[in-house]
Amino acid sequence: MNKDKLRQLLSDFRQERLSLEEVLKRLENLPYEDLGFANIDHHRALRRGFPEVVFCQNKTPEQVVEIISHMAPSQDVLATRVTPEIHKAVVAGFAHAEYNDVAKTIVIKQSPSRGTPTSRKHILVCSAGTADMPVAEEAAVTAEVMGNPVERLYDVGVAGIHRLLDNKAKMDAANILVVVAGMDGVLPTVVSGLVAKPVIAVPTSVGYGASFQGIAPLLTMLNACSPGIAVMNIDNGFGAGYFASLINSQA
Repeated sequence: MNKDKLRQLLSDFRQERLSLEEVLKRLENLPYEDLGFANIDHHRALRRGFPEVVFCQNKTPEQVVEIISHMAPSQDVLATRVTPEIHKAVVAGFAHAEYNDVAKTIVIKQSPSRGTPTSRKHILVCSAGTADMPVAEEAAVTAEVMGNPVERLYDVGVAGIHRLLDNKAKMDAANILVVVAGMDGVLPTVVSGLVAKPVIAVPTSVGYGASFQGIAPLLTMLNACSPGIAVMNIDNGFGAGYFASLINSQA
């Protein structure tokens, strides 16, 4: 349920296209639906503008399919941290599910027009290395399904900074930049020093032992000397894409 659907529902009732009982039936699962093992927040799209997202990690394939089956009839669905087993189970039940094997996401749209780019300015998602792409792709897919045009710029880390500088025009054209990096995690600071745009930094757990599974780049980003950087949690591409979309929707 979102604002447009609620408006249509109330309009249909006012025009006597729906009875009071039919309206109550459609609203009976608000604000949430108890499945016993999960409480689906059907009210979230009304409150926040986008439905609840299915976080698949530590869920069984059966649980994920059950949750999606109660969400997909009325809203777009985004599932993250999708394992091969969950992917197989979901695709078997939802033939139109779109799987991104790099991002480990599944998107199920109600119609082709849903989740397509709107007139918003675009978001640029950058990764320092190819190894950071799964987190960057999770951010990109999230921003796209929330209705944003997204451009990708991958493997432009500071070990070969000329690769980044060659794409200065792309950075200048974007409204917001999501910058994903592991190892030393310095790329967001460099990018922020080059553009007058919000930069959302995402540390990844990619790196050798002294990176401490992403702690080192996280601390680097938190201590960035260039202002205008917001830092997400380690490997949280979803959070970055969501936050970028919220900013872009206000532009």
